[in-house]
Amino acid sequence: MIRALMEEREWLEGYPVMKELRTHLSQRTYLDFLRKMREEGYKMFALYENNEIVALAGLSILTNFYFGKHAFIYDLVTKSTARSKGHGRELLAHIHHYARENGCGIVALGSGLANIDAHRFYETKMGYEKAAYTLIKVL
Repeated sequence: MIRALMEEREWLEGYPVMKELRTHLSQRTYLDFLRKMREEGYKMFALYENNEIVALAGLSILTNFYFGKHAFIYDLVTKSTARSKGHGRELLAHIHHYARENGCGIVALGSGLANIDAHRFYETKMGYEKAAYTLIKVL
């Protein structure tokens, strides 16, 4: 079952899974950021197995000149003990459906350069294409 996480108690259930992806986040920072991100349109979806969160995805619906209206996935993680069971595929399929229902023509995401396994998954199993590099400058 996949469901949107709307309440703080649900966010707390998801924290251990998100912590596997975002290892730098304390629980307090996670909640502080999540509250602010939700004000800015961020939504988090969880895939449950036996009433336990095994995968999370966080996204926003945005509009810009190069993608038009699109869903941008900021976070996608499957619990380490539940990987290679199709959870990521199922969660992404849900996001694709959600994006279409919300008038999006594209789903985009960023993935760290070193995350070769994730790139292979996105490209070969989910049909994503490399479209750009994301460059940052720390201020």
